[in-house]
Amino acid sequence: MHHKDQKGKLLIFSAPSGAGKTTIVRHLLSLDLNIEFSVSVTSREPRHNEKNGKDYYFLSEKEFIEKIQNKEFLEWEEVYKGIYYGTLISEVENIRSKGKHVIFDVDVAGGLNIKNYYGNEALAVFIQPPSVEELKKRLINRSTESRDKINMRIEKAESELAFANRFDVIIVNDNLQKALSESEKLIQKFLQ
Repeated sequence: MHHKDQKGKLLIFSAPSGAGKTTIVRHLLSLDLNIEFSVSVTSREPRHNEKNGKDYYFLSEKEFIEKIQNKEFLEWEEVYKGIYYGTLISEVENIRSKGKHVIFDVDVAGGLNIKNYYGNEALAVFIQPPSVEELKKRLINRSTESRDKINMRIEKAESELAFANRFDVIIVNDNLQKALSESEKLIQKFLQ
């Protein structure tokens, strides 16, 4: 039964940094599945190719904290000192009220928070790198960052991998084409 006022479902993609979740999310958005990307808010500086309102909403730390105090976030966290990430309730509800499904590209704690909040309306997918070694290699190759930063991300990744089994589904991304088609099938089934 589809009626106009039925709200969209939620697709949560979480993974340690470098596992390839962003690539997978972009692929799913390119299909004709009536999905819209939930733009997260962050207090970090934009990377050179990022656009405000498309990749993230970029706020100052002060603005971010005001939104926390106003309870505007579905979930948020201080990922590194002074660097916040969060999901605005208004962003999610705007998309759903248009009858579209919402897709999230969020880190692991954020993904679990959204899943807990929405329960069965949400599908939480964990994208798992083939190994921590492989993740290290990817982060170093992509290396927009200092060794310290990379090591921080790797430590975080190791702790995040421990949460994989709390997700509805785990997709191992050791072969991108395979991970893409698995994600696609999974989503289509969930959205029916």
